[in-house]
Amino acid sequence: MLSETLTKGLNAYAIGGKVRALRLKKKMGLVELGRHTGLSAAMLSKLERGKLFPTLPTLLRIAIVFSVGLEYFFADDQKRREVAIVRRAERKRFPERSDGRDVSFYFESLDFAAVERKFNAYYAEFQALKPNKTRSHQHPGTEFLSMLRGKLELQIAATAYRLGAGDSIYFDSSLAHSYRRVSQNACSAIVITAA
Repeated sequence: MLSETLTKGLNAYAIGGKVRALRLKKKMGLVELGRHTGLSAAMLSKLERGKLFPTLPTLLRIAIVFSVGLEYFFADDQKRREVAIVRRAERKRFPERSDGRDVSFYFESLDFAAVERKFNAYYAEFQALKPNKTRSHQHPGTEFLSMLRGKLELQIAATAYRLGAGDSIYFDSSLAHSYRRVSQNACSAIVITAA
């Protein structure tokens, strides 16, 4: 049994209400959510009505179903950011691969400060690689790429596309795709992905 202080503190986050709002937004019943999470409909009902507080693993199961992070449930609605600004100096640069070998691009998140992102936006700098060194990848959803400078070869499935500054492309990112800089000079783009 939780103390009155802990109960009051947890109630302030309105976790149950947030779970219910996510479920209704997806037009999902308690039984269906139970199938996706492995939790009973009765337990989920108690959770939504604030009669039960979930453990972190339970909350993570629910978060995964709705594609939100745990922070979604703990952010104060009054402090939730409707506007999120990322300053250039705050951005961090990451290689496509953590091992640092045959990196085809480096990226910086442009929207990491946003709490409830509907898409992900990146600044990408592409590297010159030999064609046999590029690796394709794929992920659910769609991708939009708008070239800022340089020339890029984008391989999507069996077709190669050449893009230059000012060009843009929208494609199904569940198809295997890879990037390779084909210009001598710097090559960069804004990349937006959505699941």
